[in-house]
Amino acid sequence: MSSLYSLLAASVLVGTALALLLRRRRHLPYPPGPKGWPIIGNMLDVPTSYPELAYREMSRTYGPVVYMRVLGQSMVILNSAKAACDLLEARSATYSDRMSSVMASMMGLDPWNTVLMRYGPTWRKHRKVIHQYFNVDAIRAYQPLQLRKARELLRRVHEDPSDFLRISHFAVGSNIMELCYGRAVDDIDDPYLAIARKSAAAAEGLVSGAFIVEFLPFLRHIPTWFPGAGFKRQAARGKEDFDALLYVPFNDVKATRDKGHAAPSILNEMLDKCSDVKGASGIDEDVARALSAVMYGAGADTTYATTQTFFLAMVLYPDVQRKAQAQLDLVVGSGRLPEYSDRESLPYINAIVRECTRWMPVLPLGVPHACIADDEYNGYFIPKGSVVILNQWAILHNPDDYPEPEVFDPDRFIKNGELNPDKRDADTAAFGFGRRMCAGRHFSDATLFIMMASILHVFDIRPIHDEHGTPILPEARATSGFFSYPFPFRCDIKPRSASSEELISDLH
Repeated sequence: MSSLYSLLAASVLVGTALALLLRRRRHLPYPPGPKGWPIIGNMLDVPTSYPELAYREMSRTYGPVVYMRVLGQSMVILNSAKAACDLLEARSATYSDRMSSVMASMMGLDPWNTVLMRYGPTWRKHRKVIHQYFNVDAIRAYQPLQLRKARELLRRVHEDPSDFLRISHFAVGSNIMELCYGRAVDDIDDPYLAIARKSAAAAEGLVSGAFIVEFLPFLRHIPTWFPGAGFKRQAARGKEDFDALLYVPFNDVKATRDKGHAAPSILNEMLDKCSDVKGASGIDEDVARALSAVMYGAGADTTYATTQTFFLAMVLYPDVQRKAQAQLDLVVGSGRLPEYSDRESLPYINAIVRECTRWMPVLPLGVPHACIADDEYNGYFIPKGSVVILNQWAILHNPDDYPEPEVFDPDRFIKNGELNPDKRDADTAAFGFGRRMCAGRHFSDATLFIMMASILHVFDIRPIHDEHGTPILPEARATSGFFSYPFPFRCDIKPRSASSEELISDLH
């Protein structure tokens, strides 16, 4: 009987403590932020263009954690690596969810897209399968394909250097297409690659706070012709593009399998596992179809955007290019092309990869998280259901971590001739924090290394010149949106030497 009383007393104490904690939290202030208006709150403060810059400016006034409330929806913007680590990593159980996005739902993404999926058993199953194919050990098996695509890139750029941007997109896209679906793509205008480009463009509908329907979900039911219903037309186009990404390559692989001619690929391996004893692999056809689309769609455009940044940086920072080429000459020599086995001996190339990722992050605001429970941070109250936005751009341009952040400087990651292990790795912020960190980051990193090393080994990348011989330097600006890319630019790409020309010629 005494043990029963003790148990009851303990339950009362715990319940009282929780009640007091909840009461205390409810009386705490929200994190600082701009003062809103009645009813609409901070709706007029939500930026529609370059929100990462606007939120960084807010953080200079209100601190690293900025709070806004729009039509009753709480928004928390994290502008520092410390705040991101404290919440998204140390408290990942509370901050690993995603918000239900109306635009994502209208585009048909929420049932299958792992990136946008709510945190729970289905997401964990998807994540576990992706990890099997993209962990550090697994990606070593993909190096021959990545190497072949990097060398194909050299050959195509040599043939048509003015088309380097489209060729780069082809090299990245065909790499992931062959890996995921087993389809060897030879045509730069292949319809499969066009599907990926269109789905990336459709992702602009996912920018946090860009559409009023996210705050007033009932608006999804207004007629398409109604004034202000442009978001409905955009969502309809996006659904077509994302449906094509999900079904077209998958159905083609299925048809090929039925004929007994399936090429090796991640999708084919997953489909083989679908016939295993039920539940043994955790994979069924719906999972295989969704994950192959996510791997391809998410990987192709993000890696391509960083490749664009690389070319832009090499044009604007010739000293960086020369320093990288000097290291390649020393380690690789003039008689062959770089291999993955050279990577540990090429710290400056690795630093260039990191700096490209930092200088112009592909996802300036990442993918928003959601808070699943009331929380307290540094004396402030963060309510359950808050949208938590990670300002990756602000974190990667913090002058305390990266002095002169607007300057492209790979040496910030170098110490005593080697990669500095004490320097904050840009990948940590660029690929997200906590349990929602991008699972394909190791594959992307390996692809970028071999492409950048190969290009620098055989090509000089210089600005074009006007009729007076004056160099025309592109502007170091990126587009605004869910995905961010450098604005299109031109450059002059030529073989570095006769031996470089010979190495390229041997690839034909």
